[in-house]
Amino acid sequence: MYSWAYDHQELIEDQLTRFIRASDFPCVGAKAAQAKGTLRVVACRWIDSAWDDVRMHDIARQWAADYRRDPGLFRSLAFVFEGPLDLSEEQFERALWDRLQSMTDKDEWRGIPRDQRVSDDPKDPHFSLSFGGEAFFVVGLHPNASRPARRFELPAMILNLHDQFEALRAEGRYEKLRHSILERDRKIAGSINPMLARHGEASEARQYSGRAVPAGWQCPFSGRRGAND
Repeated sequence: MYSWAYDHQELIEDQLTRFIRASDFPCVGAKAAQAKGTLRVVACRWIDSAWDDVRMHDIARQWAADYRRDPGLFRSLAFVFEGPLDLSEEQFERALWDRLQSMTDKDEWRGIPRDQRVSDDPKDPHFSLSFGGEAFFVVGLHPNASRPARRFELPAMILNLHDQFEALRAEGRYEKLRHSILERDRKIAGSINPMLARHGEASEARQYSGRAVPAGWQCPFSGRRGAND
């Protein structure tokens, strides 16, 4: 680990832990991951820079492989960035998708087939990202987010394995968990996030940055550019 991340890892872990532990934080899944010790936090440099892209992809790829060897619920991988701290919602959205496109390009460059259970097209209701052969759902956090639940003091990308949601559905627990998160979010924000939708009803790409995107929004993501599907 390079010097900056080594020096700041403990501080960043503490910041995110306090954010998730707060009584009004709505995501009970993240709370469960933090409590179980299955939330991994990775300190990174700037979200609008490609500095950490290879390292982030390496970690996500290994996270996927570890999950396949030992599946389990409530695991999250958090990339937390030093800055910038003054990004608007639109600027953060662009930076987040730049990082996700770069990681996707590296997945393809390394010849890793995408998870065929999900779509690579961000307009498709069955869209999800794929790293290391596993589908991921992303939650963006940053200081200037309009939704309180997304307003963290540092820019961050939280990666959650899509297979965990499918496991919750199979166990009949998904709807209860979803309802709990929506109600907690409504209490702190005064309304339910209008971007939220079930997988298969609308593209989850609209949810990633946390910004309320307009009806004609075009996702700044090109998917895979070659044939490694």
